Amino acid sequence: DEHLQPVPLGVVGELYIGGVQVARGYLHRPELTAERFLKDPFRDDPLARMYRTGDLGRYLPDGSIEYLGRNDDQVKIRGLRIELGEIQARLTQFPDVKEAVVLAREDVPGGKRLVAYYTTGLSSERLETEALRSHLLEQLPEYMVPALFVHLDRLPLSPNGKLDRKALPAPDLESLRVREYEAPIGDTEILLARIWAELLNVERVGRHDHFFELGGHSLLAVSLIGRLRQEGLEADVRALFEQPTLAGYAAITERMEIVL
Repeated sequence: DEHLQPVPLGVVGELYIGGVQVARGYLHRPELTAERFLKDPFRDDPLARMYRTGDLGRYLPDGSIEYLGRNDDQVKIRGLRIELGEIQARLTQFPDVKEAVVLAREDVPGGKRLVAYYTTGLSSERLETEALRSHLLEQLPEYMVPALFVHLDRLPLSPNGKLDRKALPAPDLESLRVREYEAPIGDTEILLARIWAELLNVERVGRHDHFFELGGHSLLAVSLIGRLRQEGLEADVRALFEQPTLAGYAAITERMEIVL
């Protein structure tokens, strides 16, 4: 871990290599040597070093090590540290997902969010976003589940054959539109649709659209409650997690008004 202590079984950590095979450092590069070749705290020899690989992984119950990407794939969103490699590894375990890469994008200032790009194998078609989200939620906390999922025919590569992250496209309306559009009905749904569209920076919101599938998260949920109260409506953030579709949440909001 960050304190150079071994992590428990199943916990993500950074891979270090120790032993007599480790070199003394980089030739004529003392700064890089100091960064990568650290004193080995597990050996008595004061000259023993262990090499910081920059790779992330974790031990599996059978003793093998699962590779989870690079530590430079770590990002922070809303103060939470996120391992992009771990999300990618979980996503590729979903049936028919062939390749996956996850980025933290900020296409709108102040609106950083996780976006997953994936290719498929046999079907070569876009997969159900709700199924992908549910798969990841079974293994990861909510804040590590991407807000958007973008299907690509192939991942862009640089001339030397490596992933070209800068060439990954910005999410389009198709990525956001995961449910068939149906216009909001009634004053509450229409008001909610307008506020959701402003908060989530989307063109329109249908009555069956899902707050979190459109890029919502817990902080935006709190902002939503504030906006609704400004409009004179009683609102409950817990109800949004229970009924995250526009129609479902509007129905709960209307019931709360009747009770009051």
